[in-house]
Amino acid sequence: MTIPPEKIAVVVPCYRCLDHIEDVLARLGPEVAQIVVVDDACPQGTGRHVEATVTDPRIRVLYQDENTGVGGAVLKGMAYAREAGADILVKVDGDGQMAPELMERFVSPIAAGRADYTKGNRFHAYQLVKDMPYGRLIGNGMLSFLTKLASGYWNVFDPTNGYIAISGAVFDELPLKKMQPRYFFETDMLCELGLLRAVVMDIPMRAIYGDERSGLSPIREIVPFFWLNVVRFLRRVIYNYFLRDFSMGSIYLITGVPLLLFGLVFGTWQWAALAAAGLSASAGTVMLAALPVILGFILVLNFLAIDVTTVPKESLHPRLGDALK
Repeated sequence: MTIPPEKIAVVVPCYRCLDHIEDVLARLGPEVAQIVVVDDACPQGTGRHVEATVTDPRIRVLYQDENTGVGGAVLKGMAYAREAGADILVKVDGDGQMAPELMERFVSPIAAGRADYTKGNRFHAYQLVKDMPYGRLIGNGMLSFLTKLASGYWNVFDPTNGYIAISGAVFDELPLKKMQPRYFFETDMLCELGLLRAVVMDIPMRAIYGDERSGLSPIREIVPFFWLNVVRFLRRVIYNYFLRDFSMGSIYLITGVPLLLFGLVFGTWQWAALAAAGLSASAGTVMLAALPVILGFILVLNFLAIDVTTVPKESLHPRLGDALK
């Protein structure tokens, strides 16, 4: 690595992971200076168990008075580590699904100034997904596309992957109090990073599925995730294309969306009215509905094509004066 180990901190949120926590902590190597275990009101008393049985002097245990979700625990741990001097913050779950030995892959791009944020991607190759449960495979695929729209990071996949690392300087810029604390946390992180124009990089990894149970059901969460992504998509578009800048993408939107909506509404109204009267639509009526739909659809596609090319490519944290040395 190109960064001294005293600059790296690992945050381990804990909730019902008592059976795996000791093994996870034991596998964190000397490249890590701080290990922050956050007991998220764990009913198994994981935090107290760590304090009583693990003697690693790098470990500090924090406690949540009530369960806030993985996001709330991670943000608390990262804020603590940042105040203690860490320049790169890594999150590793305490349930054993993430191999601590992969940490250098996540930290190195940030230390080298090539990325501001790195995250795991279990879909990088067929060998990495063949053992994944089908429910997770399908659910994550749908959630990934929604997140691409909401965040603007068309170059990343697997948004709910919790193996992440972030530059401390970029972490300082996040609106921590406004971020979603529970299952939407990783996606919300990407959306906030997108507004900052931070560089995000996927890191190929293999997920480990043992006897641990995930509380996230992608199929069940698709509806709330959908609405949260819609809100963040609209916020991103308004900010990036009408407040921060005004480009051809903006023009495509303000012309394409009204045309598309007019064609769909007019066409549906005419079809319903004519069907009720038992009449057929004239060629002029069909063209008046179809032409705006076709033109609007093409313009919206042009907007998406521009949006794909605007993925951030220049790391943010070197320009923020981060202390990585």
